[in-house]
Amino acid sequence: MNAEAIDLGPDPSLLLVDDDEAFLKRLGKAMEKRGFTVTLAGTVEEGRRIATQTPPAYAVVDLRLEDGNGLDVVEVLRESRPEARIVVLTGYGAIATAVAAVKIGATDYLSKPADATEVTNALLARDDALPPPPENPMSADRVRWEHIQRVYELCDRNVSETARRLGMHRRTLQRILAKRSPR
Repeated sequence: MNAEAIDLGPDPSLLLVDDDEAFLKRLGKAMEKRGFTVTLAGTVEEGRRIATQTPPAYAVVDLRLEDGNGLDVVEVLRESRPEARIVVLTGYGAIATAVAAVKIGATDYLSKPADATEVTNALLARDDALPPPPENPMSADRVRWEHIQRVYELCDRNVSETARRLGMHRRTLQRILAKRSPR
């Protein structure tokens, strides 16, 4: 997808809010190549401030941030600029959080890891047309592995606590963690 083919409208401003700095910078550069004018924020507080002072036409907000919930940024942005197109990203693909995000005003909801093409398609999709499916979706095994890794990290790499939260036997979890990631 090249920048000439994308119609961003008169205001190409885009706010990216995520506490994963490497992901934030990588996505920011990719979105700039697509013609967006990108502003980066690493916290809920920073995202809310930007959404209030200079509300962008587009926004991509991570659901779980170190200092709070990304839906707070979505609410502020929706109040400041009701027509903004907002995509919520998350490592947790729960239906309840997707419903909450859309009710608050998100345009779409994507599970991480999402690439710049998926994000762009979601931002530019109109209500009557769903974005096309990803060219190279993750396998079910990879999605499972990513989820386990995320919970493991959130439990401070404690195998017993991770196993309890995932509802699996500790030895089974140890075998999964010892293997390489699936493709």
